[in-house]
Amino acid sequence: MTELKDWKRAHFSKPLDSPYMFYVVYGDFDVDFKLSGAQYQTKGLPKGIDLMQYGPDAHPEVPKSYLEGYFWEALKADNPSLAQQIETAKECYIFVGNVPDTNTLNYYRDVIGLVTYLLDHGGVAVYDLQTVTFWDKKDWMDNIFTPNAPQAKEHVMILCYDEDEDNTKWFHTRGMRKYGRPDLSIQEVPEDKEQAIIDLLRKLIEFQAQGGIIDESYKIDIESLPKTMWCKPQGDIEDPMFNNTHVEIYWE
Repeated sequence: MTELKDWKRAHFSKPLDSPYMFYVVYGDFDVDFKLSGAQYQTKGLPKGIDLMQYGPDAHPEVPKSYLEGYFWEALKADNPSLAQQIETAKECYIFVGNVPDTNTLNYYRDVIGLVTYLLDHGGVAVYDLQTVTFWDKKDWMDNIFTPNAPQAKEHVMILCYDEDEDNTKWFHTRGMRKYGRPDLSIQEVPEDKEQAIIDLLRKLIEFQAQGGIIDESYKIDIESLPKTMWCKPQGDIEDPMFNNTHVEIYWE
């Protein structure tokens, strides 16, 4: 049995929601899944995660079904070479499902290892549907696999939108559902507080990824932010802005 380092969650006290994962790996694969657990830092497919393969002989329409929308169009504009590799890939493997919410992120470590194995055997790109992010092989290897450690900052996206009034912005996250935790939202952010809010969101992302729970009793203690800020869990997984529940952070 391969002995691997546990990815422990320092703030875990009790389960909340079941982590949900959804990755698509594109390529032309030559695989048998007889991989080294030590080399790829994985103990195999976690319980609750399904692995499916699609290509010319099995629902050939599936690989291209995810290549649409704003973020796909942005990738074609920003990285046409990678977009072309994805479009011409003959196959895709999909990892999708829920896992138990526990005191480790070993399920994440194991999925990362299997995705990396696929990239080493014909894969060209990874699509994370939780954050609508496309990774090429080099970026995935450098930023996701090689560190061999939980890195919530790489797996959760912070998005920012201009609001209609008062020259303020709305900041929110996507991707916390992979940790069984709600995403985060704060509206009416003035320009002079933008960096402080980004720092706060990064802190809360890491806290939740490490098993922490944010509820109405959670106290925000950032020197550059008002002491009157408070949190309220709300929403549901059908909300298209998050595909997840979320915690709304209020100013007063």
